[in-house]
Order: sequence, then structure tokens, then C-alpha cells
Amino acid sequence: MAEILSPAGGPEQLFAAVQSGADAVYLGLKRFSARGSAVNFDERQLKEAVSFCHQRGVKVYAAVNTMLFDGELADCAETLRILCETGVDAAIVQDPAVAELSQSCCPELELHASTQMTLHTAAGCEFARRLGYTRTVLSRELPADVIKELCKLQNMEIEIFVHGALCMSVSGQCLMSAVVGGRSANRGICAQPCRLPCSVKKGRQDHVLSLKDMSILHELPELAEYGVDSMKIEGRMKRPEYAALSANCAKKALAGEDYDERLLADVFSRGGFTDGYLKRRTGAEMFGTRTAEDAKTAAAAYPAIHELYRREYKRARLDIAAEVRRGEPLHITATDENGLRAEFIGKVPEQARNKPCDEAFLRKQLGKLGDTYFELGDMHSEIDDGLAVAAGELNAARRELCEKLSALREHFSRRVDFTLDIPKPEPRERDFGEPRLRVNVCKAEQLAMLDPEDIEIAWLPLDMNEIKKAAERFPAVKLGVAMPRFTLDENSQTALLEQAKHTHVKHILCTNYAHIITAQKLGLTPHGAAGLNIANSLALKKLREFGVADAVISPEMKASQISALAPEIPIGAEGYGRLPLMLTVNCPIRAAVGCKKCTGAVYDRTGRRFPIKCSKRLGYTELLNSDLLCISDKMADFRAVDFVQIELFDESAERAAEVINMFKYQKQCTAINGETITRGLYYRGLKG
Repeated sequence: MAEILSPAGGPEQLFAAVQSGADAVYLGLKRFSARGSAVNFDERQLKEAVSFCHQRGVKVYAAVNTMLFDGELADCAETLRILCETGVDAAIVQDPAVAELSQSCCPELELHASTQMTLHTAAGCEFARRLGYTRTVLSRELPADVIKELCKLQNMEIEIFVHGALCMSVSGQCLMSAVVGGRSANRGICAQPCRLPCSVKKGRQDHVLSLKDMSILHELPELAEYGVDSMKIEGRMKRPEYAALSANCAKKALAGEDYDERLLADVFSRGGFTDGYLKRRTGAEMFGTRTAEDAKTAAAAYPAIHELYRREYKRARLDIAAEVRRGEPLHITATDENGLRAEFIGKVPEQARNKPCDEAFLRKQLGKLGDTYFELGDMHSEIDDGLAVAAGELNAARRELCEKLSALREHFSRRVDFTLDIPKPEPRERDFGEPRLRVNVCKAEQLAMLDPEDIEIAWLPLDMNEIKKAAERFPAVKLGVAMPRFTLDENSQTALLEQAKHTHVKHILCTNYAHIITAQKLGLTPHGAAGLNIANSLALKKLREFGVADAVISPEMKASQISALAPEIPIGAEGYGRLPLMLTVNCPIRAAVGCKKCTGAVYDRTGRRFPIKCSKRLGYTELLNSDLLCISDKMADFRAVDFVQIELFDESAERAAEVINMFKYQKQCTAINGETITRGLYYRGLKG
């Protein structure tokens, strides 16, 4: 049976979820959790939580799913030590560096691939498996048929989100909070700018980036039949009442029972729920906001929900065997569903003066388990005639057996050994010279005025017409394919790559971890794109082990942090372009006004214009930054990078040539349409 996995933003939420039927909980410590603003757990609280959960047979998964910097690797290893010694059942991980740390310090710790890794294909799951992960938490945007196919994979558990908030952006691919406000979603402190007013027409106060919460609880029995291993509820920032009710409803739904969907919507929703991604019904009906009336309704619903977690949830079966023998001490054993066994030795029974002891009396007294998580299972007794056992002694036996079994159950889950052995990269020799230039274009015509001698690699979209046009000007050795950022149909993508390979194209820009596996299978050279969120030397070390030739470093790093890296492979930095702030499978413009009335951009409450890059044919769009990143006059601060990546969106061939010259001669960037030039986060950095 699939597990119901509940959020535990703090001890109160954990208690509420467990008491309401959750089979597992996920939580975070004070650092390295993608919900850094939740209450979270310190080391003492974590030990208490694991003890409480393991006694009840509930698993505990700890999120260590933020992007790491080099200076944090030792502290992250210390976090892994705490998890191992506490006995958590698995760590939920985004950064490949954590996999590297785990394999060195605690190779037996189970790892789950966080949804922050943006995995949603067979090749993506294969990458996770090769990293050593046993479970993949899929992207939230997947339809039912894709989930069904991924459940057929061998040696990989599948976890999906079934209830809770939907981010507008695909998880792990949002830079909006970081770029606009310095609070990084990849670092666990997203400021949720998508919930603020945003419209397709300047001056309006719509919310075209705010999605309703998802709820697909009614589909849980079918999803379980597909083979989904874990049904995950989002919500580590929410109240205990939410944790309790969502666990209760999910548990009922999985069992095929009715649940109170209205009450579930009352306690938290944004104008109702949506199942749009699962049913392939994206559009306007998926959008919604949280109103003051919603909050008022929720407050009124809280008292009734408290009843759900006031009493222990029965989750352990006690099979009891009792021997009441003349001349021998009372002997009772209790065995739980795990085969753990506890024993009670009492007094020698006396001759009965009134009603003698029988099995009904034993069952009545030993079955008084109302204030525990145990319930009575089978009862077997051997009783000699005419003997008496005091009710008080049986009550004492019951309490002692429950206490002994609770202690055994607490330590039933295996602790993992930990050795502080932080791996050290073997940095290559670097000349710290002038970075080479690479350019990523939307159309081959943007290359028309460029000298191939100035360009190390020109990236083209996965479109044979564009690749062939580019090959008329650029030698094949300098051409590469920039993979689509959200791919569900891997077979079609692989077929197109094989065609590109036949035209002697050898390079592939991996915008998703899945593409690394695809490149390996086709014999192409993989290069890491910025969307892999690489920000430390250990992650680069891990990429080298997968044959990745080089990687663009996360644009969330400061220039000084990039310079301090000890990379085992060449590294690059985003040097020019409108950074993609969101990757979305639900176009906000199409949902608001339709494709025929496309405005090409959305506007925030301050009037800033954010262009939308449409990849409708591929099934996704990208929300681009209002400001134009350019560091052409700052190249002296980027001598530590081996190449600079130039991203072209709607630039003409003439503008493309101008940009290349700005970098070639390190001239100050000039705007052509009144754009504001930004240095991104290279100098101001992130908060927290």
C-alpha cells in the first residue's frame, strides 16, 4: 500500500499529522531545508520527533534540499551526521554535492531525489538512481499517463504530490524571488512574489502567476494501482489543523472512503482546488488567490479539526498470549506486527474465591488500550481451572507490555553509521585568462553576422531546420543543441538528437539532469546549463563522474564565490541576456487572454515588464527578467570562469554581433530598447 506522506513544519504539525493517520512525515532542520521559513526542528526536537514517530511505525524523512555553496559543505556534513545518529529514514536531496557527501560520510543513508531536481522522465529517474537515490519525487506538472509509465521503472520508488500549493514555476527552476528580492527559492527562503498582483496589461491588479492549490485525493486509489509509492501532501508552512485534516482526508481517499473535501477547502485553498496538470487541463480554471474570506472560513473550521488528533491513531496490533498456571507465575507475552516481543512475569495465581479467571476477563483487561496507539489482535490463553488473577495486576501487565514494546519499536529502525570524511575535489590547473564566448540562440539567423572564430560553441534549439541553417555558417564542431527545459516525450527528443548527430553535431546543453543520461546513450558530449543549479565544487566533481564536459554555474552566486571554486571541470557564467525567472507549463497569458491576444509579457504591480518566451510546441513557457544582464565591462572579475554564456532572445543578427563585440573588447553594455542593465546577483548576492 502506498504511504501517505505529510508535511511537518514543526513539532505541532508533526504531532497533528501522525495522530491523524500519516504513514510518514517530512521535515527540515534549521538549515539546508527548502522551507527555511517554517518552524523546523533543532537536534533535540528531531530526536524527540523520530522517537515519537518510530514508536508508531511512522517514517521520518528529512529535507536537505537546498543548493549549497562551498563554505557550507562541512556544515551540511554535520547535518547528515545528526540525521544518521537520530535515525531518520531518508534524506530528501537536491544538490548532487549532498549525494557526494553522503556516499563518503554515510553511504547507507537512504536518499530521495527532491522535486527541486526537476525530474519527470525515465532518464531523469535513471540519473537519480545512478546518484544513489532510491526514490524520485516527480515534478508536480505531470499528467496521469506519464506518472503511470514512470511507475514501471525498475529500482526506483516514485513519489508524487497529491495535495497542496502549486508554484507557478516548475520546482527548482524559479529565480524570480532571488533576482527580484534576493531571497532564493533554491536556498529555501522564497518570498513568493508569484502571489503578488501581476497582469498581462500594465496597470491592472490581476494575479496571473497565482495558481490554485492542487488536490487529486479522489485519484489516489488509481494512482496506487499505477504503483505510486508515496502520496505527498505539500504544506510545511501551514498550521497543525491543515496537517491533521489533509492526512485524515488522504488516508480515507486512499482507502476508497468518502472524505470531507469541503472542509479541506475551507481550512486552506485559493478559491478551490485544481487537478489540471493530472488531467491535462491547464488554463484559466487553474488560477486562484487566497482571500480574507478564505482565512475567515478557515479560522471557523479549526475547532472541529482538533478532534482528529486529540486521541491516538491506532496503528500497531498486539497479539497476546497468556499462561495462567497453578503454582507458576503469571506469564503474558505481547507481539506486534513487526514481530517484536515483550514479556511480563507476574505473581503466582491464587485459588479463586468467586468467579475464576477466563479468557474473556483477560481480553477485557488487557484490551483496554484506548489511550495508546496499540489495538488488540489475536488472543491465546492457557488457563488452569479455578484460579484468580487481580484486575490490577493485568492492568500493570498491559502498561508494562506497552512500554517495553514502545521502547523496542523506537529502536527498530536502523541507525546509520557516520564517518566525517568530506571528499575534496581535485581542482585542475587554470590559467585565469580571458573567458571564451558561447552563444545560445533562438533562431539560426541570429548567428548570421557572427564570426565563428569568436565563438567557442553556438547553441541551437532542437530543431533540424535551425541546425541546418546554422551549419551553413558555422562548422559542425562549433554547434551544439540546447535541450528543451521541460521534456515529457523523451523518445521524440532522442530521435531528433540522433538526426542532429548525423549532421556531426556533438555537443548537447543539458538543461535538465535527464539530458546527461540521454547524451551518454547517444555518445554526445554533455555540457551543464545554469538550470542544474550548480554552486559548489563537490557538485562539479559529481558532474565530472557523469562525463559532463563543463557547466554553467548558477547565476545565484556572487562573482567572488565563483572565483573561490575548486572545479574539476571547466566552468562558465551567464554573461548576457534576460535570465529566465520562471519555467511554467501553464502560460499566464494564454490563461488570461488566449494566444490570439498574446501581449508577449506580464507586468508586476510596479509596472515592470517581464517578457514571456513561448515554447508552445514543447509545452512550456519562460518568464524572463525585466532587466537585461550584462557583464561585458566586468570581465576582469570573471577571470576564474572558462567561458561566458550569452543568451539571445529577440535580438536581431545586428544586435547579436554588437553584443559579441562588447564582450570581445570588454566594452560597457549599451541597451537598445531602454532596458535597465543589471549585474544580476554577481555583486549584491542573496539574503540569508
